[in-house]
Amino acid sequence: MKTDGIILDIDGTIWNTTPIVAKAWNSAIEEICPALPRVTAEILQTQFGKPMNVIAANLFKGITDSERKQLLEECCIREQKAIAENESDITYPYVVNTIKELSRKYKIYIVSNCHDGYIELTARKNKITDHISDFECYGHNGKAKAENISLLVKRNNLKFPVYVGDTEGDMEACQKAGVPFIWAAYGFGKNLDEDKLAGKIEVFSELLKLVD
Repeated sequence: MKTDGIILDIDGTIWNTTPIVAKAWNSAIEEICPALPRVTAEILQTQFGKPMNVIAANLFKGITDSERKQLLEECCIREQKAIAENESDITYPYVVNTIKELSRKYKIYIVSNCHDGYIELTARKNKITDHISDFECYGHNGKAKAENISLLVKRNNLKFPVYVGDTEGDMEACQKAGVPFIWAAYGFGKNLDEDKLAGKIEVFSELLKLVD
């Protein structure tokens, strides 16, 4: 597959933070809106990849918009603190070494629907900051993933970009942006239509065989 830029998703593609995030979010829920149901890692895996406001609307029902906004902000603060303090290995196998190897030949980018600061945290924790050429996210500009993929492609003058993600939402965003989609089948997404894929990987290191 010919490419001049590899764009990566984060959750379900680079690593799996959902057990840590669930614990952090539940601490915020217990303090701010204790009547709300608690979240689990499994619940979060069905939501991650969506814009943060959509996740909040799906999970925090029966409260006002202002309460939901306050709760989401606190969840994100506690999430980033918990991830920053985490010392266990939550990154999928071969991700870091493969990114470093790919970056010798290709520009590596990240586009996510995450909140602001999360991409930088991900890069720092995995020690790949120097290997990421550019990134964009919903939390930075309020734009959906398809728009941010297109924005990053245009900003970096990419002619043959590819996107690596794990969910149907990632695939649909790539279709809207006109960017080939490689499915990280080890992640959160299930039963994607393989006729719509440009490629599929069962482990991250298989990217080395897919791109040219």
